[in-house]
Amino acid sequence: MTKYSIGVDYGTQSGRAVLVEVGTGREVASAVKEYTHGVMDEFLPDGNTKLEHDWALQHPADYLEVLEITIPEVLTKAQVSAEDVIGLGIDFTACTVLPIDKNGTPLCFHPELSSNPHSYVKLWKHHAAQDEANRLNEIAEARGEKFLSRYGGKISSEWMIPKVWQILNEATEIYDGADQILEATDWVISQLTGEITRNSCTAGYKAIWHKQDGYPSQDFFKALDPRLENVVEEKLSTKIFPIGAKAGEITEKAAKLTGLKTGTAVAVANVDAHVAVPAVGITEPGKLLMIMGTSTCHILLGEEEKVVPGMCGVVEDGVIPGYMGYEAGQSCVGDHFEWFTENCVPTSYQEEANARGINIHQLLTEKASKLQVGESGLLALDWWNGNRSTLVDADLTGVLLGATLLTKPEEIYRTLIEATAFGTRMIVETFRNNGVPVNEVFAAGGIAEKNTMMMQIYSDVLDMDIKISASSQTPALGSAMFGAVAAGKDRGGYDNITEAAKDMGRVKEYIYQPIKANADVYNQLFNEYARLYDYFGRGENNVMKTLKKIKKENSIEKTEETVC
Repeated sequence: MTKYSIGVDYGTQSGRAVLVEVGTGREVASAVKEYTHGVMDEFLPDGNTKLEHDWALQHPADYLEVLEITIPEVLTKAQVSAEDVIGLGIDFTACTVLPIDKNGTPLCFHPELSSNPHSYVKLWKHHAAQDEANRLNEIAEARGEKFLSRYGGKISSEWMIPKVWQILNEATEIYDGADQILEATDWVISQLTGEITRNSCTAGYKAIWHKQDGYPSQDFFKALDPRLENVVEEKLSTKIFPIGAKAGEITEKAAKLTGLKTGTAVAVANVDAHVAVPAVGITEPGKLLMIMGTSTCHILLGEEEKVVPGMCGVVEDGVIPGYMGYEAGQSCVGDHFEWFTENCVPTSYQEEANARGINIHQLLTEKASKLQVGESGLLALDWWNGNRSTLVDADLTGVLLGATLLTKPEEIYRTLIEATAFGTRMIVETFRNNGVPVNEVFAAGGIAEKNTMMMQIYSDVLDMDIKISASSQTPALGSAMFGAVAAGKDRGGYDNITEAAKDMGRVKEYIYQPIKANADVYNQLFNEYARLYDYFGRGENNVMKTLKKIKKENSIEKTEETVC
């Protein structure tokens, strides 16, 4: 009898479920649910509470809707009985956190707190905790905290502790009222199993937890803020569960919500980028996976714990048991191109795309693909949403250099793509220069699957072959694989993720290979990119931060004038 597993992938804009055949990895059915509330970066759902700059929130009710709608839909589409589904796994953007009460209810569900922004989910790209991150890094460096080197020398504003500290600083009532503050991925698992099981992946990469050393000391947290001395015991937890383990089983309540059978195995939660690694068959060191979407995550396995400046983290067993899992990333990739099409493309281009029945990205890609490398005379820095790696600085902003009155939209569009490729090359070279080999490159995600021009540019810029995931839903496939591992061999699944990857992980036959003439020109352009990278990113010219400061001050004054 054929058995199945379900993977649910929670992204930035939507959640999707994929029903996968255990043993082959064949994706039988999928379903997508756009988040009802989307990304809240201007107003809360009440329509009156305005959010400040750099905020990005979500509503946890949207996550439950994903389960309620997509799981029954895939079962119906495939005509598969819940009896034949042996496991469920989920993955999430991270660090995406929320405060809950003692019953596990998000604080934003309480009517009296629903107008307080801090009661909601802080999405991964919530950057309003940058002040806290800066202070944390200063104190950690001054104290010589050894954990700092494992995160490339800086803790990001996107991560757990800065976000928790921001809540404490700006909404003490929310901090005090929270029984726990946890990753959204762990909260969703608790809604399925009835138990909170904090996963080792987000704890290690996003909350400064270490398999051998645990969290930083109470003295360190006290040095940050006396009120944080017992933050681990009071708001987090020292009980961490390894990825690949079973979190629990579907409860009666969850069965009614999802249509799955009570007792179905549920895997410990995971991060979207990390769970994708076995889905392309990677189970050994030296193979870098780029998960390309609104942002890009770079995941790499290693055999030793090395200090790599600007990496997001290195975690033992963080991706595949038995190896060090390295993470780096770029905060703005798909978002980069979306911003350009929404704000910088003339009406004539939109009209041409509409007349031809294609979207604006397809039109720009078509026009940009006709350009020779270096023909536009443009160069850009890909920091429209800050720099995650290797500078770890959300206050950095974008640069476009070389524009003239003859510059065309497709030239800028291609240049923005090239900038993201240069950013990836900077990450690859940083790993190599610090003793972590990168021998092969893989890519997954909608961009990798659909945009051949972009992937060829990446191959040329990196001067390496690039293999593409065979799945259009790579994280969801990976989550389904972990669901099969949670079920175990006795139920028709697997004993470990390495075995599952051998059967179910796969890539496409076509491989992108670098074109030498293009690679030679890109080497020249990358050298200039690297000079700009250091000039604007390492303190020689802090104009970006000065401009943000001026913007913030004048925005506040304008708001105050409006209120008066």
